[in-house]
Formats: sequence, C-alpha cells, structure tokens
Amino acid sequence: MKVLVTGGAGYIGSHTLIELRAQGHEVFVVDNFDNSSPEALVRVGELVQQDIPYAEMDIRDTDALGALMERERPEAVVHFAGLKAVGESEQKPLLYYDVNIAGTVSLLQSMRRAECRRIVFSSSATVYGVPQYLPFDEAHPCAPNNVYGQTKYMAEQIITDWQRATPGSAAVLLRYFNPVGAHVSGRIGEDPSDIPNNLMPFVAQVAIGRRDRLSVFGDDYDTPDGTGVRDYIHVTDLARAHSAALEYAAREPGTEIFNVGTGQGYSVLEMIAAFARASGREIPHEIADRRPGDIATSLADPARANRLLNWRAAHGLDEMCASTWAWQSGNPQGYGA
Repeated sequence: MKVLVTGGAGYIGSHTLIELRAQGHEVFVVDNFDNSSPEALVRVGELVQQDIPYAEMDIRDTDALGALMERERPEAVVHFAGLKAVGESEQKPLLYYDVNIAGTVSLLQSMRRAECRRIVFSSSATVYGVPQYLPFDEAHPCAPNNVYGQTKYMAEQIITDWQRATPGSAAVLLRYFNPVGAHVSGRIGEDPSDIPNNLMPFVAQVAIGRRDRLSVFGDDYDTPDGTGVRDYIHVTDLARAHSAALEYAAREPGTEIFNVGTGQGYSVLEMIAAFARASGREIPHEIADRRPGDIATSLADPARANRLLNWRAAHGLDEMCASTWAWQSGNPQGYGA
C-alpha cells in the first residue's frame, strides 16, 4: 500500500516508517517539525536504504494537505501528528484542541478529497482516566482527566463518526500505554525538543549528564513502593502494532479499538534502577509533589490485539533500557548535534 504518515519524523512515527518499509509499503511523510527533526527521516532512509519522501506542512492547512493527498493518492493514513504532553495540555488547552482536534478534522477532509478510506490513529490510554478496574480493557469506560486525554478521546469519536458516514472505510484506533526504547541500531530514538515530559527520556538525559537530577512526582500512591506504576512498551513493538493495524484495516471495514501494551507494570523507582543497570551510571533523583492528572497505576489488557491483530509485545524491560541508552549515549544531544 501507499501510506501517508502524519508526524512521521517523530519518535513513534520514525520507528513505524521502518516497520512499514520492511513490510513492503510505500511511505511518504507530512510533518511540520514542531517537535521533531528532518534528520530523523534522513536516518530512517539510511536504515531502510531508501530516501523517505516528505512535505514540511501543518496538517491544519487543509488546502495544502488536500492538494498533496489528491496528487499522491495514498491508500491509507497512519496519523501521529499532534501534541502529547499532559502538563502542557492543562496550561494550553486551546492549543491542544486546535492542533489535535482541528488537525484531525482537516486530515479527514483531505482524505475525503483524495478518496482515501483507511486510517490508523495514534490514540492513548489516557482516554480511560482513573481506573474503575485494572488492567484496562477496551470496554473500560472513557473519562479522561486531562486535556490531552480529552483531545485524544474526541479525535477517536470524530474518526468513528467519519468512518460510519464513509462507505467502505476502516479505522483502527490504537490506545498506547507508555512507549520507550529505541531502534536496535541506536540511530533513531526519542529526542524531545524541550524538557522531557515522559520518564524514560528524562532518565536518559540525567544519565548522560544533560540534566542534574530527576524529579519523581509522588511517592505516596497506593503502589508497592509508592511511586506510579505504568505499562511500558518498546517502541519497536509499538511500530509493529501499527503495521498489523494497517493490514487489519485493509481487510476489515468498520472501526476497531485496540490497547497496545504488555500487561506488565513497573514503578518509577523500578525504571530508575533498571536504567542505572543498563547504563552503569547513577541516576540522581528526588521526590516531588504529585502532578495534576496523574493516576497511581495504568496497565493494559492487550488480549484483543493479541487475538485479532496477531500481535504481541516481544521486548522486555532490559531491552527497553539498553536500547534507550545506546541511542542516548551515541547521540548525547539527540538529533541536534
């Protein structure tokens, strides 16, 4: 298939490009490089031994995006483009609604213009909110408790409504848990343009010396060591899930939702200890107040994806930490160096 990847220069998008090319798909990228680098696409091209075509464009520019898609005629879209920081979303809600919601509407309008009827959407487990039970399955009620999660849930609803109104269309909504790790080559990885909002890149930057210490937000949760527990998934496994979702969308019309996680949880302190082992370095850290919008524990039930997508996570915690360290130690300043 010919596949448009929005936000393809980003962390998850760049890894997914490699998997899509490995499966024989033709790819092209739309990215405004707001929180990513064209260098990521150069390196992906080197890894797959083929240049990755791209257009520097904001998906909210419906006229330009529609014209591009009408010219390229993609058979499917994998939609990553969006903002993703929980804390920032609480401070800048209108920006998040504009980028994540208006951007999705613009993309769907452009897909209609190009007669493209398949989409795989990068959603999030934050749509579930505070757990009524664990692990989260896809039937768990959705009640996002932050703006970021709300925009993901609203985008899911918009895509679902588009699919119902578009004969012969298919939408797969992937609810990620916590992506970590890097490509086995160490050539691409997570490179936040500002202070990292997620645990693993912050830990890696402390280990490499870019930051003095890590703040652990809360040690009084109802968890074994008091720190938040999350389901971490290796980014390569997540990339494979997108390829599997694309194949599913090609043969099954309708809208389907899948959790993408491992079902195994690790606390913040366990992650710090594991990364210290992988890097051979101390990770200075201190306890800070809880962050608004955080929950104690988030765990996936990935059984549905295991069964219907024929997909399951293959990489464990040691591989997550080792690959992150290979990326960070080989690229101390990320793509910027």
